[in-house]
Amino acid sequence: MTLLGHDRYCDEIVEQTDRLRATLAGADLSVTVPSCPDWTLGQLARHVGQAHRWAGTMVRTRAEEEVPDDQVPDFEGPGDSDPAALDAWLARGAEETAATFRAVAPETAVWSWGWERNAGFWARRMTHETVIHRADAALAAGVAYDVDPVVAADAIDEWLQCVAFAQAAGDPEAAELRGAGRSIHLHATDTATTAGAAGAEWLIEFGEDGFTWRRGHEKATVALRGPLTEVLRVFYRRLPADSELVEVLGDAKLLDFWLERASFG
Repeated sequence: MTLLGHDRYCDEIVEQTDRLRATLAGADLSVTVPSCPDWTLGQLARHVGQAHRWAGTMVRTRAEEEVPDDQVPDFEGPGDSDPAALDAWLARGAEETAATFRAVAPETAVWSWGWERNAGFWARRMTHETVIHRADAALAAGVAYDVDPVVAADAIDEWLQCVAFAQAAGDPEAAELRGAGRSIHLHATDTATTAGAAGAEWLIEFGEDGFTWRRGHEKATVALRGPLTEVLRVFYRRLPADSELVEVLGDAKLLDFWLERASFG
């Protein structure tokens, strides 16, 4: 597993937010987001801006515990009735948060819910928070979605780390991801010659005490094959596993079993 580097994550927060803003431009902010049905497109946009400001506040203040929302400056954001104001608020939040992260070393101690408690964790998490919610926005707006292969591969790495952490922390759904003799292979079919993304394949192996994972090409109980962006979307439950954009070979029920239980906790 190769991390992208702290500066790259900071740049990606702004880049991914700019691409989200482009998706939102001219879209109906009142439509329901199919992959996040509790939200409208406008609420999704505010969620992203709020997440940026929340994480930025924790890093800026070197928080030793979770910061309440009401202590985050400019957290609420404008309503859907002024799309231009919402767009400006999103842009400002991404730029300010990226600047906050750039101003500190990635190993700077900061509270987090995850396996690392430092600023680097939050720079990476906010990158992929934005990457995946951009997929949600594209789905709701009916526009195309793509991700740089290196970023997409790192998003899958990070998601596997999130699920493994949730399992270790005792999440009841993630705890069910066990049972020796079963495995899942993720195979991106379009990255063999892409610089930095070679080896965009993963093997997830179930054991009696949980699961482990690693990069690699190996036989498995079930394989999910397709372009890397589409494999990422299926793995994050933003695209059905039976989509014609991907191919499932072997025990499809095992892949469904994983998708139903894999979560942050």
